[in-house]
Amino acid sequence: MTNAQWFLLVGGLLLARGLTSSVLKRLPVTPAIIYLAVGLLVGPTVLNVFHFNPLKESALLEVLTEVAVLISLFSAGVKMPVPVSFARWRTPILLAWVSMTVSVVLVAAFAYYLLGLPLGAGILLGAILAPTDPVLATDVQIRHPGDRDQLRFTLTCEAGMNDGSAFPFVMLGLGLLGLHDLGESGLRWALVDVLWATVAGIAIGVISGAALAHLGWKLRGESPEHKLMDDFLGLGLIGVVYGLSVLIDAWGFLAVFFAAVALRQTEVKLAAAGRDDPDRPQTGRIEQEASIASPDNEPPPTVSEGSLIFKEHLERLSEMMLILLIGGTLFLDSWSWRAVGLALFLFMVARPVSVLASLLGTRTSWPIRGMVGWFGVRGIGSLYYLMYAIQHGLPEDLALELIQLTLIAVSLSILVHGTSVKPMMGRFWRHRKHLPTA
Repeated sequence: MTNAQWFLLVGGLLLARGLTSSVLKRLPVTPAIIYLAVGLLVGPTVLNVFHFNPLKESALLEVLTEVAVLISLFSAGVKMPVPVSFARWRTPILLAWVSMTVSVVLVAAFAYYLLGLPLGAGILLGAILAPTDPVLATDVQIRHPGDRDQLRFTLTCEAGMNDGSAFPFVMLGLGLLGLHDLGESGLRWALVDVLWATVAGIAIGVISGAALAHLGWKLRGESPEHKLMDDFLGLGLIGVVYGLSVLIDAWGFLAVFFAAVALRQTEVKLAAAGRDDPDRPQTGRIEQEASIASPDNEPPPTVSEGSLIFKEHLERLSEMMLILLIGGTLFLDSWSWRAVGLALFLFMVARPVSVLASLLGTRTSWPIRGMVGWFGVRGIGSLYYLMYAIQHGLPEDLALELIQLTLIAVSLSILVHGTSVKPMMGRFWRHRKHLPTA
């Protein structure tokens, strides 16, 4: 495909997406399915006017997917309900760690015993496919900071955390393949890749997000004319937090998500404190808005909320581009029984079993358990982990095998979850008044 044809394709899709947004909302499918269909049409499957080779372009695809996931994680983090409490976060924490572990084990066992992959490759494949995706799962995630629906909160919070909790298993799989140092008896992996990288990532995120919230509040309060560019602040926070995390071997995805959570939580607390302080001059934008309490006590606009619209636009654009590339990679013979069988096992067995196992003993209602067990959307995050592994020296034959298995799983997730999300969520929300809120 020439540059001119590529511009025509992308430009036409953008125009169509913008002009038909109201129509797409009424369709029983998600926009991701349309992007995938266009990619399959122009790709090797049908017209073969465009072919994207993920093995040759793994470095580029790693960067593109990395940026897309980071933006999506930030958007998810700033939508978290206020305040944070262990009772509210217990379910997504269990899903992000316990369910993640069970899912990796089940997929690794399937790959080892039925697909004949080495154990290290099986664990790596499990880590690639286990995390749910914050980019493609927008239809089942929190829509705005005031959304307190328990199901959407659970799925959003899980997706925000398990993109970081999957990394230790990625490193374990690479280590068993001889591509990463696990240390004596796996000690280095346990101490550095699991303990240090996780704790440090969360700490960096919380400290950075809270610091930016205090700084933004101070600047607005002291100088009413001072205009803060919320979009720049949000992107800057992502860049600084992620860069610092990479420098000290912490999990940057966790850091960015928790930075967004801390930013939002701290800003709302500062706004509430300013509203309750009679001696504080209400001069800044946030202070002026905080002094007028809304009937439903919605938090005032903040840096995090101000940057959210721009981030969501970037998220939609990256979703379209990357799904087009996915469609442009697939051939007809890519849909092998091995790949389709793995995807069906992931959706029908691994995800539901891992969710039920992680939520044993909790008070999570059975309707929510069932919905969470089904809507484990796989997508851009899985592509990132795959490209990350390829860039760390994955042998070419094994890389090609994992590419096919991963792309089919992601494509089937787009199709299966994309066609079921609207009818199932619509039916669920009609009965949600009987369920607790987050």
